[in-house]
Amino acid sequence: MRRWFALSAIGRDRPGIVADLAGLIYECDCNLEDSSMTILGSEFAVLLLLSGEGPDVERRLGAGCKRLEWEKRLTVFFRPLDGEPTSPAAAGRTVPMECVVTGVDKAGIVARVARTLADHGVNITALQTQSRPSAETGTPMFTMRVAMDVPAALDRRVLRERLDLVASELRVELSLTEREA
Repeated sequence: MRRWFALSAIGRDRPGIVADLAGLIYECDCNLEDSSMTILGSEFAVLLLLSGEGPDVERRLGAGCKRLEWEKRLTVFFRPLDGEPTSPAAAGRTVPMECVVTGVDKAGIVARVARTLADHGVNITALQTQSRPSAETGTPMFTMRVAMDVPAALDRRVLRERLDLVASELRVELSLTEREA
């Protein structure tokens, strides 16, 4: 019987981390189903979805994760899932959209936008932020990209109005568009 697992790892960025994790998955006779990896500052972070079969797959993954922690100085966490992962977007219950926010960097942008989305039942599927100095003035400029699944039954005009109100209060620019599934 196929079992599903979520695995996360973080550690100082260096060549070979992906190879180490892929080797662990291979050695445990598992299959890498989905992944997201990034570098934040000097740290590498990864979230993996994997599947495997066999009565001792969870034990083998646990032992392999402990070995990577010890040998490669990674912090690794994994947990079994209750069943095969499903996506509301794939079932047609949501509409994939993107929200982009830009403006002078200030505290609260992510918190306010994320709260507004959550209050409307929107699921954030990916979020990226970046703060860079403006070329002309050096003022820190903030950009946030949010990929999200919006409930199909939600009136998107209402969502747009609420987000526009938040953007106005924060004095930032905000766009909301549908994206490819």
